[in-house]
Amino acid sequence: MFKRIRTFLSLSTLAATLLVASPAFAAPTLEGQVNLNTATVEQLELLPGIGPAMAKKIVDYRANKPFQETNHIIRIKGIGPKTYAKFKQYLVLKGETTLREVPKDEQAAKP
Repeated sequence: MFKRIRTFLSLSTLAATLLVASPAFAAPTLEGQVNLNTATVEQLELLPGIGPAMAKKIVDYRANKPFQETNHIIRIKGIGPKTYAKFKQYLVLKGETTLREVPKDEQAAKP
């Protein structure tokens, strides 16, 4: 009986791993940049790990004090070094926000 349960759990774990690692569930590929001081809530939501509530916190924070450095986003409760590391490559303080998800057909066309 225990052997069957152990086998079932092992197979379930393997199936879950394969499902999560499948390209259909992979995070979207992004290109461009996000200006922390001018981006809208919708634009900020494109960042990995940022949902609607956190995007609103970012907008509310900068209304009182604009960002002087991109790493100052860590001052917002709920954004720590690990979350920051996921999206720091997309953050800027000058220029316009151009961040977008790259469609799968464009990804395949790139060399």
